[in-house]
Amino acid sequence: MSTPSNIKAGIIGGAGYTGGELIRLLINHPFVSVSFIHSRSHAGQPVSTVHQDLLGEKEILFTDLLTNEIDVLFLCLGHGESRKFLEANQLDPRIRVIDLANDFRLAHSSRLGDRNFIYGLPELNREKIKTASNVANPGCFATTLQLGLLPLAKAGLLKEVFSTGITGSTGAGQSLSPTSHFSWRSDNIQAYKTLTHQHLGEICESLQQLQGSTVQVNFVPWRGDFTRGIFISSQLHCDLELVELDKLYNEFYSGHPFTLVTKEPVFLKQVVNTNKAVIQLEKVGSILVVHSVADNLLKGASGQAVQNMNLLYGFDEQSGLHLKANYF
Repeated sequence: MSTPSNIKAGIIGGAGYTGGELIRLLINHPFVSVSFIHSRSHAGQPVSTVHQDLLGEKEILFTDLLTNEIDVLFLCLGHGESRKFLEANQLDPRIRVIDLANDFRLAHSSRLGDRNFIYGLPELNREKIKTASNVANPGCFATTLQLGLLPLAKAGLLKEVFSTGITGSTGAGQSLSPTSHFSWRSDNIQAYKTLTHQHLGEICESLQQLQGSTVQVNFVPWRGDFTRGIFISSQLHCDLELVELDKLYNEFYSGHPFTLVTKEPVFLKQVVNTNKAVIQLEKVGSILVVHSVADNLLKGASGQAVQNMNLLYGFDEQSGLHLKANYF
């Protein structure tokens, strides 16, 4: 059994985008050692054959074996695959699980046997995460959109919201599809899953958790002509003055190191390659627009998973997450 300052981690699904980002974070984390990186399709190959930027970083081979000699297991599988994996593999009950798919995010699906998953948005559930054994990491669109609305939900100010969000090509995963090819994405954008996106369920549950009543979120996601990052603009009626809203947001996110509120226009390069989310408010008459930006692979996925791990084990929340934005 490892000590609290020497956590042994395993990764399932280490060949994809979120798995690669998780490897990059964990091999440089001060309190973690990576015990294994699981990939059936790449078993026996060096991790750097897939994630070529890791050449010379760590000599780790992919494996198709699973060991219980770990403290925490990260599941970087496709949606619907995490539950199947846990049903098919007997894990020691003491092993904590952080799932990056959508299998356990909703209240009605948050339990599997003796494992109960807490929704892992620290700005919403920090104290619950600290005492949890299993965490369901939020979706990327869900994280960015919720962070823009949580203070309003706590104040009971939400009824109906109209949100538009655009994401980079890495949000579609590493497997090729017609809309992820460079030749399709270049000089191109497209709306998809209009008003039906799979993250709407978790978004509405979180907002209702804070507000105590149902919130209607009308969400139109877009595919963007860039590789990573999410930009969301949410519009709603609000009678509070902007100065009151700024105070509301700054008080809500006080003490949350990764979510920042600014009066300046936000843009993706502020957050890409970091675990930060940045929020800006604009208001004309009674119409409030909340802009929120985040990196879909970090605060929207692997970075937030490490943030949740830090909370689970009592580490500084920012451990291993002091990252540099890709500004130029």
